Amino acid sequence: MQFKLMATMAAGLEAVTAKELQQMGYKTQTENGRVYFEGDETDIVRTNVWLRSADRIKIILKQFKALTFDGLFEGVKSIPWADYLPLDAAFPVAGRAVRSKLHSEPDVQAITKKAVVESMATTYHRHSRLPETGNKYQLEVSILKDIATITIDTTGSSLFKRGYRVAKGPAPLKENFAAALVLLTNWHADMPFYDPTTGSGTIAIEAAMIARNMAPGRTRDFAFSGFSFMDSQLLDQERERAMAAITNPTLTMVGGDINQEMIDIARVNAQNAGVLHDIQFKQVAVKDFRTDLEDGVIIANPPYGKRLQDADAAQKIAEEMGAVYGPLTSWSKYILSGDANFERYYGHKATKRRKLYNGAMRVDLYQYWGRRPRH
Repeated sequence: MQFKLMATMAAGLEAVTAKELQQMGYKTQTENGRVYFEGDETDIVRTNVWLRSADRIKIILKQFKALTFDGLFEGVKSIPWADYLPLDAAFPVAGRAVRSKLHSEPDVQAITKKAVVESMATTYHRHSRLPETGNKYQLEVSILKDIATITIDTTGSSLFKRGYRVAKGPAPLKENFAAALVLLTNWHADMPFYDPTTGSGTIAIEAAMIARNMAPGRTRDFAFSGFSFMDSQLLDQERERAMAAITNPTLTMVGGDINQEMIDIARVNAQNAGVLHDIQFKQVAVKDFRTDLEDGVIIANPPYGKRLQDADAAQKIAEEMGAVYGPLTSWSKYILSGDANFERYYGHKATKRRKLYNGAMRVDLYQYWGRRPRH
């Protein structure tokens, strides 16, 4: 079957996910928080296993204008549900409505559910309630500016759940957000890499996985494994391909943190991810970093005031970073901060700023490109 598919991601990362999909050979269209592409069952499996920056892959069953509840009901009912859902499917419906005439989300959900039930009852000749005892098919009705989009989520737990992170720090970055930060830089496997505020190690681990071409979803399970229209062997085959695709370059990577407890946690996570031998984790304060290496990349997610409730400490770290990294003119630095005064404390204006959302929090990626950037 050919499907219209949609990858969802955090606001600000659309271009990163679109580029990932394009590099995999897909034609894409981008909207806020979503990138559209087309494919069959193998593409559903492949994108779930390989995409680093996305949250989920959804099948778009239908998009149509919904100005009335009757119109919504008929639009949903006209989808050939029996092609997707077996008689015993469990199909919870999540619903969202934004800037639309139909703005009551509970009603939108209830009417969508009712339409699916009626369609299936007709096809399967059922007069009693549908059992819903089988595998789960998470449906969503999303109405934006009166356009309803009906989807099935193929992913299950969000794609950021790679499965390697057993221990977290106080304010961890999601794995897919960390991977996106790396993909936004000019770093390549042959360049030195440094994460000075490594916490539970996520940025360094994701960078090592990128360098070694390790598919982020190669060891986890997905919702699509329970779908009746998906061949159960596709995931095994994709996992085999993913294992065969792993490379073993020599990497120069360091994850530093002032807190030895966090270093221990980072090592456990790196071990679980299969990249412990690629990254040197060591206890080192931001102000004590020294290097003779050239052409490296620093990616940092330092504690900022909102997160630590300690604006003074955040200011001090920004000042230390400016003092220590300023002389490293051949290095590129990418520093994530929610502090609007970051550049002032750091002491240099960024080459470029990029607005991102870490969860609900607006943050900026301050980019300081090295003198010999490999862009």
